[in-house]
Amino acid sequence: MSLRRFNELRGEEVAYAVDRQDRTFLPAQEHCPLDPTRPGGPATEIPFPAFEIVVFDNLFPSFEAPQGAAEVVVYTDDHHGSFAGLEPARAQALMWVWRQRYEELGARPDVEYVLIFENRGVEVGTTLHHPHGQIYAFPLVPPVAGLELAADARLGGCAPCALLARELADGERVIHSNADVVAYVPFAARWPYETHVVMREHRASLAECAAEELASLAEALQAVTRGFDRLFERPFPYVMVVHQAPTDGARAGHLHVEFYPPLRTATKLKYLAGCEQGAGTFIMDVLPEDSAVALREAIAFDSQPSRAGHGVAL
Repeated sequence: MSLRRFNELRGEEVAYAVDRQDRTFLPAQEHCPLDPTRPGGPATEIPFPAFEIVVFDNLFPSFEAPQGAAEVVVYTDDHHGSFAGLEPARAQALMWVWRQRYEELGARPDVEYVLIFENRGVEVGTTLHHPHGQIYAFPLVPPVAGLELAADARLGGCAPCALLARELADGERVIHSNADVVAYVPFAARWPYETHVVMREHRASLAECAAEELASLAEALQAVTRGFDRLFERPFPYVMVVHQAPTDGARAGHLHVEFYPPLRTATKLKYLAGCEQGAGTFIMDVLPEDSAVALREAIAFDSQPSRAGHGVAL
């Protein structure tokens, strides 16, 4: 059961999903619900002995019909795998899965926005170690998406397009690029290694991307996540969020993916403390230009021919 209430002081909706209080929390591998169900082993949420990519309804949904939906996307049957470590073909297939779920969920009359994301690492609150993402189908346009639409109006056009043009003209914070996608640390990053991965051409959503653009997006996302792991030689926690147009058909958007990694050093976390939570102003310990240098070097190191396929053991 879930319900929504409006927070008048902040001008935003708050969702209550009280059943989630009892969701599975960091089980041992032998009890992982996202592992395949193997002969002679315990039953899991995935009734197959092996699989590639699986999507199913979240047993502890934040949103559910007739006011949205919540799904789980499991990338691999390897409990110790990662998005960064997927074979390129599997990562590309995941882009198509994301696209299909965006289209199908977005076609529902009770859905106005589809949010695809991954929480990786206990530092960002993940409750299952097995590599997976989630999809929330919102019955409303959430605040961040609303702010992006407001930025479009403020800049007189597509805000991500304008910001990408600025970053390309400057070049100092670009950390990776290919024919269709550019990754950079934003000029006003709020996290030490925040990274935005943006389509070069204006694409409102995954549904507007050609096959080669989805392949380029997968390549760029994997380059960034491998670079994260290389940066401090450890599995790098992050929140990865796919930003797209609302699905109500009335508002625009520009496909891009944002990473919010909480590490500021290999052993220190960036916390949202008094100023961030109480005032809404982020205080940063490192300049985006310095973060970009470190990430650019980590990605370049990992992409060297002799390092192809090399990464941190996860």
